[in-house]
Amino acid sequence: MAQGVWTIVEQREGEIRKISYEIISEGRRLADALGQELTAVLLGAGIKEKAAGLGHYGADKVMVADDPRLDPYTTDAYVAVISQLVKAGEPALLLVGASVQGKDLAARLSANLDVGMAQDCTAFAIEDGNLVAIRPIYAGKAYAKVTFENSRPQMATARPNVMAINEPDTSKSAEVIDASFTLEDSALKTKVAEVIKDESGKVDLTEADKIVSGGRGMKGPENYKILEELADLIGASVGASRSAVDAGWRPHSDQVGQTGKVVSPNLYIACGISGAIQHLAGMSTSKVIVAINKDPDAPIFQKADYGVVADLFDVVPALTEEVKKYLEG
Repeated sequence: MAQGVWTIVEQREGEIRKISYEIISEGRRLADALGQELTAVLLGAGIKEKAAGLGHYGADKVMVADDPRLDPYTTDAYVAVISQLVKAGEPALLLVGASVQGKDLAARLSANLDVGMAQDCTAFAIEDGNLVAIRPIYAGKAYAKVTFENSRPQMATARPNVMAINEPDTSKSAEVIDASFTLEDSALKTKVAEVIKDESGKVDLTEADKIVSGGRGMKGPENYKILEELADLIGASVGASRSAVDAGWRPHSDQVGQTGKVVSPNLYIACGISGAIQHLAGMSTSKVIVAINKDPDAPIFQKADYGVVADLFDVVPALTEEVKKYLEG
């Protein structure tokens, strides 16, 4: 009989990603509602020392699969190992973070396990012993409430920056278990030849707490420096709309939207962004949205908590100066 809640931990170069703490915290809440244990599954090479600390956030057990072929991440290796563990352990629920890596992993994993999956969810609940997930549809215009029929484990991915992280309790640690698995080289069809790192030192948009984004209203790539200055002052990352990226003003890694990155920061400042539906789909779950645009009829104002109808080239430098004054005094 399927029992227990499992979460897949995401790590990069030995460092646990923020989304992992989010889904462990949410997994703890769901496990308590079911009266069951929470198990975190951690894959990598030389990663075992990171395992016990996951108990601070609610994990009862951490199953560690340690193998040099599991670092860096490849879909083939992770799916092969996790599928074995899930089939042997038979969890009732399986949660994955909807990061770039998590979406790649979850899609292949659900197909391999032949189970349904609710993707990019913003809330979870337990009803009659089953997982109920809330997920945006129609580019964020509506939300669907979905559940599962005859599917074990019940599998879902959680949108980053949406689930609250538990306050770490350092008095608690998880039981660490060495996972039993086999991994044939013949099953590994891909390998990472090179990793090109972002040397900017900026937080990835999907994990950023604050984001300052610019659209076509920026008029050119040289004008993004005013957003960079504001972002540096408030500890934010810089994003861009699809039109700005298509124009070559910003790299694709900065693109926020349905065809870019889906973000949920505490603060999202949209500068010169009209608010096309594909852009709104990528940032509408932000906690506070501030829009600066000359067009009072721009769709972005329908989603904004605060709106400024004015030229961004007047507003952003003035805002930057006010932030400087605040920080200095």
